[in-house]
Amino acid sequence: MTRAVLAVLLLAAACGTSPHANDGAHTADLEPSPTVPPPSDARATIRLTGSAGEVVVKAEVVASPGAVQRGLMYRNHLPPDEGMLFLMGNEDDHNFWMHNTLIPLDIIFITRDLTVAGVSANATPRTDEHRSVGKPSLYVLEVNGGWCAKHGVGEGTKVAFDGVERAAH
Repeated sequence: MTRAVLAVLLLAAACGTSPHANDGAHTADLEPSPTVPPPSDARATIRLTGSAGEVVVKAEVVASPGAVQRGLMYRNHLPPDEGMLFLMGNEDDHNFWMHNTLIPLDIIFITRDLTVAGVSANATPRTDEHRSVGKPSLYVLEVNGGWCAKHGVGEGTKVAFDGVERAAH
């Protein structure tokens, strides 16, 4: 192989980018990114009535164990007033972690009667710390970090779903 060809091959290899090269993440701290599936086709409108009045979130809806476990991992952006709604399938003191999640999130735990049980605010990205509120929930909504404080959403906030089949009582 000539030196010119070798130099071109080395330059091409050096210019490759990782899937997270532009998001400020330290890729050495992350597990390799699997192929991230496109956003779910299942969408819902979530209405929350808190201390600042009614606010609306457009959310992807996930229910399968794999989709729930993956959540918003590997995504480097979540548009304002959008999120992901998890249909947990059973009422429990659910806990979430931020392993390979690249953006800070507010994690809203919602009871069977559609009341916010509590919020884990501004969950730090790329951590394995378990986040819960110590109370049973049936649904969990993730939104951008700081969203709940901005919109007056907290424990006791009333929630309504449009486009979601609620779990049987």
